Amino acid sequence: MEKNVITSSRTGDSCIHVKHKSGLDIYICEMEGFSSTEALFGTKYGSVNTMFKMRDDEEYTVVPEGIAHFLEHKLFENEDCDVFELYAKTGANGNAYTSFDRTCYLFSCSKNYQESLKILLDFVQKPYFTKASVDKEQGIIGQEIQMTNDNPEWRVFFNMLRCMYHNHPVKIDIAGTIESIAQIDADLLYKCYNTFYNLNNMVLSIAGNIKADEVLTICDEYLKECEDKGLETVFPDEPDSIVQSEIYETQPVGTPVFHIGYKCGACNGQERLTKNIALSIASALITDASSDMYQKLLKEEVINSSFGAEVFCGDGYFSVIFAGESNDPKKVRDSVVSEVERMLTEGINEKDFQRIKKSMYGSLIRQLNNVEAVASMMLGAYMAEAEPYDIINTVSEMTSDVVLDHVRRELDKDKLVMSVVEGAENE
Repeated sequence: MEKNVITSSRTGDSCIHVKHKSGLDIYICEMEGFSSTEALFGTKYGSVNTMFKMRDDEEYTVVPEGIAHFLEHKLFENEDCDVFELYAKTGANGNAYTSFDRTCYLFSCSKNYQESLKILLDFVQKPYFTKASVDKEQGIIGQEIQMTNDNPEWRVFFNMLRCMYHNHPVKIDIAGTIESIAQIDADLLYKCYNTFYNLNNMVLSIAGNIKADEVLTICDEYLKECEDKGLETVFPDEPDSIVQSEIYETQPVGTPVFHIGYKCGACNGQERLTKNIALSIASALITDASSDMYQKLLKEEVINSSFGAEVFCGDGYFSVIFAGESNDPKKVRDSVVSEVERMLTEGINEKDFQRIKKSMYGSLIRQLNNVEAVASMMLGAYMAEAEPYDIINTVSEMTSDVVLDHVRRELDKDKLVMSVVEGAENE
């Protein structure tokens, strides 16, 4: 088992990568002088992974929407007790989350990290599903789905995705629907678990007050060797075009909330990282509080301080989203389109570009002194098929010409959608 030290050429920070004999990728960052530890045990399995097969399978398996999230909930219950009871004894805070393209189990602690790591590795590798527990969970998650259906911020986001994507499952709620989770049973959960929780499809990322040799000794003891069965996930063909340009929904909100999104080309690895950084800088320039557009809209009370932007990307999807509250979302949309056109005509102000770039770079450097951020960075790099410090290099090497090129290629007004949730009086 070879320890590969990965070092940032920019900062000198380093972490250790090990490809464990079990098949698991392990990233370890010893952070001397820190008192806490953060560990994440993740799998490349999220809500979008509804169609898959193994190397020896003749046909693809299609599973109900929401099953990745359902499985995450059930894994915390083992045959003996609830996992949170075990963490309570070590003093760790345990949690988990399912997103579109990953499921992660994590804990943070200031002592007893070795015992907590044993709990984490043990329970994630011990699925226990019964008909009774599945039936019970269907009711719990059903209530969760109903709650999110009443959440304006949740609705405006997924309505936007439904306007963008014809076929890609990113448009489906992470928890699925009442109808889809009703199709889940213990056998399906075991099938998905045995497919996606194979250690060759997983990663352990741990940072903080730890010793690499201690971590690896525990891994040797607790990790079960897995055969790489050649997992292949696929998605339905997705056209470049959008489904529709606008969607409105009525909810009890005081001020309408909006998401304005550009559908961009999906990609992976370094290409995704470069596009992410370039369009993050571009969107930050557009929403910058000192910009003429922002100040004009603020003065006219079209936007408020909630206005901002983000890049949203993953396996098979990529978009740039502008969001906030406004009594005139169409004016915000038109202003964003005009600002993109102005940027392409006049170019990017180099002084503004450098300010945004330096702010982004500084934020990344500060995160290297945060245990949780370092653990998340290492895991995120694995999920994106990149190296842990690639993001720092990519930001530092970014130029305004590269940003402008991505704006020209990706921010196409014909691929722009607007989702609005407004109160009944706004209809």
